[in-house]
Amino acid sequence: MAAPSSARSGRLRGGLWTSVFFLPLFLSAAAAEEGSDTASFDVRPGGMVHSFSRSLGDYSCTFTYAAQGGTNEQWQMSMGTSEDNLLFSCSVWRPQGKSYLFFTQFRAEVTGAKIEYAMAYSAAASGGQSDVPLKEEEFQVSETTVTHKEGKFRAELSKLLIVAKTAHDEL
Repeated sequence: MAAPSSARSGRLRGGLWTSVFFLPLFLSAAAAEEGSDTASFDVRPGGMVHSFSRSLGDYSCTFTYAAQGGTNEQWQMSMGTSEDNLLFSCSVWRPQGKSYLFFTQFRAEVTGAKIEYAMAYSAAASGGQSDVPLKEEEFQVSETTVTHKEGKFRAELSKLLIVAKTAHDEL
């Protein structure tokens, strides 16, 4: 299924550019608010499919993967909502920056919101280094999922970032 144009990696609709531009500020501010949650989990090699899920109010995020090589790695999932409850974010990443596991597949799914922006990275920022994004042909984005592209994904994953628009009714 082709990704909606508004949900393609690196592309945003109208006013959301400002939101994503200030996303690091939003995420750090959200960490101090009740509208956020961060949890640690182990990414386990062995080729079996594993999932990790968290919920925050009406929204949830599920990271499903299969990986090979090495030993367990400590990863984190952070979720937050904007102060006006119009945006929901879900980030899955390895805090040490680079994963040494080979991912045979990955999928991140959000419920309760529609993806407006998503990006996947082969290396997460750490030690003065910047995030290293995957090439656009390695993953695909739909309204509710970010997933690897079979035959194109090069097995490197260290971070996923999703910003989704919530179903918010105006009074």
